[in-house]
Amino acid sequence: MGVLQDIWILTNTGTVLFNRVFDAQMKSQLFGALMSALNTFAEKLAEGGLSNFELSDKRFIIKKTKHFIFVASSAKKSKEKKVAEELEKVVSRFIIKYPEAWFEKWDLDISVFDEFETQIGDTLEEPIKKFWKGF
Repeated sequence: MGVLQDIWILTNTGTVLFNRVFDAQMKSQLFGALMSALNTFAEKLAEGGLSNFELSDKRFIIKKTKHFIFVASSAKKSKEKKVAEELEKVVSRFIIKYPEAWFEKWDLDISVFDEFETQIGDTLEEPIKKFWKGF
């Protein structure tokens, strides 16, 4: 059962390649720019940058690779270790599906990443299931 509510995959420059959001309240590219700026700021303060933070009732976990920043949110009550494991699955599947060589031929059309959700469906919390669990 998935625990990730929202997920963003962005380049180190802040371009959002993929996102899946429970309740979109902010444009994805704006969020990407914000995350990139926050990460740059955090790197100046501490080696390694930002790895997680909490806002309201959500926990955000960040995983950086050589070229990408992966951001996932979950409910605060979700176990942090489980959330990190699920995000690691997403990172691994993304790198397998889109290796460095793939990007050499990429035409910068981000719509090609839309179908990535089918690769990570098992890591994602479903809004409908969450709704019915409340009853």
